[in-house]
Amino acid sequence: MEQKSTTAVKYIFVTGGVTSSLGKGIISASLAKLLQARGYSVTIQKLDPYINVDPGTLNPYEHGECFVTNDGAETDLDLGHYERFLNVPTSQSNNVTTGSIYQTVINKEREGAYLGKTVQVIPHITDEIKRRVKLLGETGQFDIVITEIGGTVGDIESLPYIEAVRQMKWELGSSCAVIHLTLLPYLNVTGELKTKPTQHSVKTLLEYGIQPDILVCRSEKPISMEIRRKLALFCNVNVNAVIESIDATTIYDVPLLMLKEQLDKVVLNKLKLPGKQEPDMENWKAFLGKLKNPTSEIKIGLVGKYIELKDAYKSINEALIHAGVSNETSVNVRWIHSEKLDKENVEAKLEGLHGILVAPGFGDRGIEGKIEAIKYARENKIPFLGICLGMQCAVIEYSRNVLGLTGAHSTEMNPKTKYPVIDIMENQKKITRKGGTMRLGEYACTLQKNSKSFQAYGKQKIAERHRHRFEFNNKFLKKFEESGMIPVGINPDNNLVEIVELKNHPWFIGVQFHPEYKSTVENPHPLFVKFVKAAGEYSKQK
Repeated sequence: MEQKSTTAVKYIFVTGGVTSSLGKGIISASLAKLLQARGYSVTIQKLDPYINVDPGTLNPYEHGECFVTNDGAETDLDLGHYERFLNVPTSQSNNVTTGSIYQTVINKEREGAYLGKTVQVIPHITDEIKRRVKLLGETGQFDIVITEIGGTVGDIESLPYIEAVRQMKWELGSSCAVIHLTLLPYLNVTGELKTKPTQHSVKTLLEYGIQPDILVCRSEKPISMEIRRKLALFCNVNVNAVIESIDATTIYDVPLLMLKEQLDKVVLNKLKLPGKQEPDMENWKAFLGKLKNPTSEIKIGLVGKYIELKDAYKSINEALIHAGVSNETSVNVRWIHSEKLDKENVEAKLEGLHGILVAPGFGDRGIEGKIEAIKYARENKIPFLGICLGMQCAVIEYSRNVLGLTGAHSTEMNPKTKYPVIDIMENQKKITRKGGTMRLGEYACTLQKNSKSFQAYGKQKIAERHRHRFEFNNKFLKKFEESGMIPVGINPDNNLVEIVELKNHPWFIGVQFHPEYKSTVENPHPLFVKFVKAAGEYSKQK
């Protein structure tokens, strides 16, 4: 990548007020997309205020999906949005947690780096935060680094981050800008948008020594010029720096909404950067056009155990959207709780589906339901995609119902199974620490040339991201090959089975890796594209 001058790197901070879940990640990604479309090299990082070192050990109910980068970092799901919008891989430097900050400072203290000093939040913790923020800028790859700060202003956990931003704003001057995302609630009783929560939020930010440069206001109704002037007056910002972020039908609308509001122009003006070219968003508009005007519709059943929380499968859902657009098809996802699936109701619950996707996960809960769903897909020749544990369940189902290995299982669920067709990886056997110790990140895979996977990728050597401790047990490899479940993707370094395909089935693929992590608007993942295509063909037959 072209080297950039590190002295010229500009920093943008995105803070949140009034309430969480307003979409700081989507605003950050949308702004980055517009700046990228103007010819700037941009990256985004997320600062998370929790004390976990990373979200890898968090239950999805707590924090949604854990997103994995090429270099093996377990990170916040917002990094998935960054990659999907920008089509640029992130790394462990793009996600920083309070846990990792304190761990670094405490380790340095134990090593004697601060001998004689009292180690304190200021300057030691804030200095480490600033160092992490600047790391991406110092790579020489980026013109602009956007940093999203998790939570809302006023949270106790966020205070060191806000203080670090105050210091950087003071140190960097016009090379730094602060965007504050806030909510303008609409009161049905009075029929008006209320600015007071935003005023109080900005007041809190001012108490910490930060004057926001730009306000982005989430709203369900258009914001009048009168309200913009009022916010500008009471929050010390220019009228043109009060940006409307109205509720959108899809997250992919947001970059164009921000373009219309000229957020990119306001930001470049604050950072004293030239506009370069007008943003080229034609491909993005074409994507949106296909998304909103599909020529057909299919129903995909997503079988998992975190169905109550859609964010647990965020990347899978977005990958299905990308693949749908690629096929000019609307993908209607039916969320199916694996814990509530059994032999008696599986036909009723899966009837009418054109494709079945069995999701990743850990632990015993809902396993038998996943296995029943796979059996239904296999026997009824319905297109099937199994991801990570979904692939392992496909192996277990086939072992039990085709190979006749009664009680076959994964040693994760049943350590004493007579037929451990899925077993713990050799290098995982002595590991006791849970955090960051799985097989994580990008690994190579070689495909069989006559396979459906090879047809999808169009090449023999691929690399995909992983997150697992258990694997296909190669002691059973011959049995599977002889009976029609073929290992078509193998890791060249350790012979780990990465992909299995069913021979006598229109489209039945299980993958040990997570293809959803690599799907973007510009590059929908080939396996998802072919899965959706197969589901479309199946729907026509029906």
